Amino acid sequence: MKHTILLPLVALMVLTFACCGKKNTTDNSASSSDSLTQRTDTTLYGNCLEGGMSTFSMIDEKGDTLFFLLEDVDTVADVQGGIYPGDKLAVIAHSVDGQLVAQKVININSLRGRWISLDKNFEIKDDGVVESSVEAESNPYTSWRIWNGQLILSNDTFSILQLGPDSLYLENNSGIFTYKRL
Repeated sequence: MKHTILLPLVALMVLTFACCGKKNTTDNSASSSDSLTQRTDTTLYGNCLEGGMSTFSMIDEKGDTLFFLLEDVDTVADVQGGIYPGDKLAVIAHSVDGQLVAQKVININSLRGRWISLDKNFEIKDDGVVESSVEAESNPYTSWRIWNGQLILSNDTFSILQLGPDSLYLENNSGIFTYKRL
């Protein structure tokens, strides 16, 4: 009798753990800017006032001063390009007990500039403009924007893996792309 009750219970537990442990094989990241325009951009934009090891503040586009934590119990912010006073920042954040906690910070000043790889040579400029320096390039980037913490170059959507003073690593469904600052 014990085995009759225990066996279905064990089977149910195995099935539950198998379903919960199953990886999501669907890629939820958008692959084109068309699908992104149907959602709201949750990115906060502004100019950094001051930054530290665990907090920073910025003046947003409305003129409000916002204060952010760079870590809490469950989150450590993904900071790309550094946090420097006066620089324009794009921030993805959530609220914990009334306090804004940064999840991703992208320094737009650090992102601007000329980037080169084996097949691309382009400059990210102000106001969403990208200029290509390779005339024979088959699909040059012409525009850019940050949308929900991702970089959109023309119709390609990327996660910024690393933005340093001389290097940029971008990732999308096609792979990881490495650029050097020129």
